[in-house]
Amino acid sequence: MPASTVVQSPRSASLSASRPSSAGDAGPVRGGFTSTRFVLVEPSHPGNVGAAARALKTMGFSRLVLVAPRVAHVQSDPEAIAMASGADDVLASAHVVPTLGDALNGVQWSIALTARAREYGPPQLAPRAAAGAARMQAASGDIALVFGNERTGLSNEDVERCSALAHIPANPAYSSLNLAQAVQVLAYELRVAYLGDVVPVTPGASVAVRAVDMQDSPRAASDEIERMYVHLENALIALDFLDPANPKKLMSRLRRLFARAGLEREEVNIVRGIAKHILLKAKAPGSDD
Repeated sequence: MPASTVVQSPRSASLSASRPSSAGDAGPVRGGFTSTRFVLVEPSHPGNVGAAARALKTMGFSRLVLVAPRVAHVQSDPEAIAMASGADDVLASAHVVPTLGDALNGVQWSIALTARAREYGPPQLAPRAAAGAARMQAASGDIALVFGNERTGLSNEDVERCSALAHIPANPAYSSLNLAQAVQVLAYELRVAYLGDVVPVTPGASVAVRAVDMQDSPRAASDEIERMYVHLENALIALDFLDPANPKKLMSRLRRLFARAGLEREEVNIVRGIAKHILLKAKAPGSDD
């Protein structure tokens, strides 16, 4: 894919700054709608970006983040504007960032949308269960729904950055969903969950998802968790437990384990403290991090 021209990555504050309310009058409802980001990773077609903006506005959402779109300045592309069909404000206010890490900066919980099963990755939920979990998470901080490129979807690395995984159970004989259609399905499920009194979490959902509203400590943000993984990986290498030349799937399995746990900020600090002392004992480079 040719390199895209993107604007400089905004800080977490700028991604969180402008949150127009178009969802309702109740505080919890307004909080859920305005704390939810829809992230499109490397979208190829301007029309899909415009149609996604339209899908968001029809469901009361407004926060669209584009990661390295193929078409530069896609917000002003005529095809995108035409497909937005009146959602020009959502399209024009979309943030463009170079990496998924930038898009998730400050996010405490995220859902990766995927069209295929993954051997590794975070726990998988049906869209309705994912929306129920999102409703609980959005009450205390920013969340994100992450959608992949139209042709290749999300990479395994992108999926592993997220807290949960959702799959739309389409017709197996013809499961081809347009990007904007997938955005519409999840935006609808989120709207139903945010406006409803009952959180629809299925019996198969992880304990971490069902019990998240009982947590006393704040959830760790995505960027904090990513720094923890880097620190932990360096410690495991220093212990000779992880061979960087032949890592196999160790870090992927650890990511899956921690994703099920629903890490709190204090828990991330504990893991990083353990990693720091391992590095100090091993006298490894980076032990002062």
